[in-house]
Amino acid sequence: MKRPVNLEITHREPNSMARAGVLRTPHGDIKTPAFMAVATKATTKGLGSFMYEDMGIQGLIANAYHLYLTPGEKIVEKGGGVGKFMSFSGPTMTDSGGFQVFSLGDGFGKKVSKITAEDIPREAAIAVFDEDIASQHGKLAIVDDEGVSFTSHHDGSLHRFTPERSMEIQHALGADIIFAFDECTSPAADYDYQKEAMDRTHRWAKRSLAAHRQDIDANDRQGIYGIVQGGRYEDLRLESARDLAAMDFDGYGIGGSFSKEDILGILEKVDKELPDEKPRHLLGIGEPEDIFIGVAAGIDTFDCVLPTRNGRNGTVYTFSGKTSLERAEYTEDFTPIDAECDCFVCKRYTKAYIRHLFKSGEMLAGVLASAHNMRFLTRLTENIRASILDGTFEQYRDSFLKKYKK
Repeated sequence: MKRPVNLEITHREPNSMARAGVLRTPHGDIKTPAFMAVATKATTKGLGSFMYEDMGIQGLIANAYHLYLTPGEKIVEKGGGVGKFMSFSGPTMTDSGGFQVFSLGDGFGKKVSKITAEDIPREAAIAVFDEDIASQHGKLAIVDDEGVSFTSHHDGSLHRFTPERSMEIQHALGADIIFAFDECTSPAADYDYQKEAMDRTHRWAKRSLAAHRQDIDANDRQGIYGIVQGGRYEDLRLESARDLAAMDFDGYGIGGSFSKEDILGILEKVDKELPDEKPRHLLGIGEPEDIFIGVAAGIDTFDCVLPTRNGRNGTVYTFSGKTSLERAEYTEDFTPIDAECDCFVCKRYTKAYIRHLFKSGEMLAGVLASAHNMRFLTRLTENIRASILDGTFEQYRDSFLKKYKK
């Protein structure tokens, strides 16, 4: 049976797991490797979908949790699905919302985030409101074997997600690729809880897959990815990859709360456990140096909020590394952010002008910096793809990283 989402691998890099291909979806093809725009609430912060083509954005990932809370999945469905609703005609994904619902459930009071390098003991399984994450998380999230109960960060109302309900919401949102409902644990969680959460995620994966396959219409127009979990523990990650590989998803996401260094170090081992012919997406990791590691380990698509988050804070990527546009040295610098960049920002504006916008508190500052950062990462993945096609991936990686300063 032909699936609505499939990957054609056209080239392989002989000295790693890097590959180039075409990810085919009902709303168009994505040339891989590719960087996907994060459009959490059916928008990429500060950037309109009419800007996507100029930024080289091929596809996006939205979030079921946020769109469920506002405007509601039925409104998006009536608007033609998440892509049409936001006036984007290309391929779309929706994350299940697991991270937003309860990822910090055992991290309250420790100021931990999705990625941490700290080894903090797990203490509780309830998330209480924390001002630092008010835009991402409700005031309460309690996980049980059937699903999760949580309160909205908008009005405090109580809600309930199960794997079946997540599928129902994502079917209504209408993305080309949807994700199984998973438990995304805090990096503070200890081994025993990570194991418990992983086993629960696998049970939810089976329920998500069954709910999706049983909806004939949705199954014909949407692909479904399973999500590898297991925290920072290599044995759990490998077990999770093997168990999910046996479930015949259309593709696989590598997700969860973990130390970035830990997961990137074992990513190749994890990917070797997944079906070679199916697409792999790395959730929430997308710094330039991380993309090279991911591609070498066999990742096809990436997403990350950092290009727009950094942009709003004045930090931009250049081919010689990251820099802050608010630095005094740019006050009279009438050159573009990066002379090597082909984005519309670098073609039109100078560092001095954008610095002036930041110092004046003008919202255009964050828009321009974010647009540049998005184009930087889409162009980087375009260049990586080209290097795989012409057999120079290692040389391109080494030359880029030699020049690029974190």
